[in-house]
Amino acid sequence: MKTIYSAPRGTNDILPEDYKIWQYIIDIAIENSEKFGFFRMQTPTFENIELFKRSVGDGTDIVQKEMFSFKDSKGRHLALRPEGTAAIVRATIQHGLLNSSLPLKIFYIMNFFRNERPQTGRYKEFYQFGVELFGAYSAIAEFEIISLAYSFLNELNVKDTNLNINSIGCQDCRKNYVYSLTKYFEKYKEKICENCKNRLYNNPLRLLDCKEKQCEEFKLNAPNILNYVCADCKTHFNTLCNFLNLNNIPYSVNPYIVRGLDYYTKTVFEFVTNNLGAQNAICGGGRYDDLIQKLGAPSTPAVGFGVGLNRLILLLKNKIKINYKIPHIYVGATDEEALYKASVIATNLRARNIITQTDLMSRSVKSQMKYANRIKAMFSCIIGKNELTKNSVNVKSMSGEENFNISIQNFAEEFERILKN
Repeated sequence: MKTIYSAPRGTNDILPEDYKIWQYIIDIAIENSEKFGFFRMQTPTFENIELFKRSVGDGTDIVQKEMFSFKDSKGRHLALRPEGTAAIVRATIQHGLLNSSLPLKIFYIMNFFRNERPQTGRYKEFYQFGVELFGAYSAIAEFEIISLAYSFLNELNVKDTNLNINSIGCQDCRKNYVYSLTKYFEKYKEKICENCKNRLYNNPLRLLDCKEKQCEEFKLNAPNILNYVCADCKTHFNTLCNFLNLNNIPYSVNPYIVRGLDYYTKTVFEFVTNNLGAQNAICGGGRYDDLIQKLGAPSTPAVGFGVGLNRLILLLKNKIKINYKIPHIYVGATDEEALYKASVIATNLRARNIITQTDLMSRSVKSQMKYANRIKAMFSCIIGKNELTKNSVNVKSMSGEENFNISIQNFAEEFERILKN
């Protein structure tokens, strides 16, 4: 249908057919999170802009170019949340959740906003399933959340994914690496892309994350961060690898995985696919031991990940068969008096969790039966003057010759017995 209005560029509508896949993914996300002992949280859609500047980093693309920010009527500078970790950390600090028994395990399913150039699987409003684990210093914490992500993707039967892991070291050992990386790329600063020219001094690690062809050749000979990590960070990373090996979770060590946010320390990882073009990461995360202290609370180790739900829908659409709920019964009517009775029957049926549809369009009996077929109702019946007089109605199986004569007075109770048999 032609309309003078369209959704803003970079956004997309989730239509009923896609929402079936959407709900399927969310149900599995919840099921897997609860299986690992995580509890769900929700934060406001917008936050004080300083939260993201301080946590994500002033030099990141997100803060410099991608946030949707605005001032309210009292001049307070706010921003639509561009990512989940900072908001979850703010909430846990504000409500004293870190004072309870640790580890604290949180998961969320929320929408986020970034003013990025739209591509396949990348939108200005997007949705993520994410988890955050607070309080554990050991590499088993990274293993725990990687296992959750691995279990989630496996249960969805997402094919052709690879787990890439890396260590970007702690704040101390990373300084030497950033210095060497900057010196290396300075030799090519006239040849790298414009984004990388800006990153060279503002956010040098992101030079390794660039997807532009003109930068690829320079990345290949760049210093390897794993040669710069300290003994403690190296031991931590090796311990994670041991956990993954022991539990048969395949992975590759990829020194180019750095993630785009300032708060990451030590382990970073991504699950990537070859089926989405340039936007190939469907899950990414890592450790961020310094963020909580940076936001004003006592130092607390933390690790988490986010999964792009929009990208999962693109991957799974037309590839999975979902058993959708169909109506147990269609209750039709021939006139207004019968329609009143049909509405009472439908209310009583739905109170027993029986999926019921009735006529809302004043269709003819023939059209009502066609509609009942189209929605694949298991049973149907039509109430008219004769049925009201006899106080009974004939219920027909739509897939066979079975017919049941049911009392209108006790319709819900008797039909429930038919379903159970």
